[in-house]
Amino acid sequence: MRGMCCVVLLAGGMAVAQAAEIYRWTDEHGRVHFGQRPQAGAEQVEVKPQVVERDDATREREANVERFYEARRQEQRESARQQAERQAQRAEECGALRERLAEVSKDGRYYRVDDAGRHIYYSDAEITAARRQLTERIGQRCG
Repeated sequence: MRGMCCVVLLAGGMAVAQAAEIYRWTDEHGRVHFGQRPQAGAEQVEVKPQVVERDDATREREANVERFYEARRQEQRESARQQAERQAQRAEECGALRERLAEVSKDGRYYRVDDAGRHIYYSDAEITAARRQLTERIGQRCG
């Protein structure tokens, strides 16, 4: 198994090396050409990868840019979290409003208790007004 891995790696390495072969030739008009396929009279050119050295100022600028983008990503995550929290609160509020509207929409007698503990029953007009207010509020808050 280990020998098989080495063969596969060597074959892959040869394919990469072969794909990186560059040839140079001059045509009959004196123009110089480069290509990956050898032409008549072409010579192979060794191409070395260019290593770019960064000075301290460049590295510092890159670090500053990365810090800026990381701060921006953090702000976006926080904003998304707050938005999700607001949506959850709104959904909870809408659910409560709809439950109250459903409760008020049932036929029945509704009352409040005064300071003396007596039941004060709502009139039909008060119940209708409460339904209207709840419906408007649901329309405003819940869409």
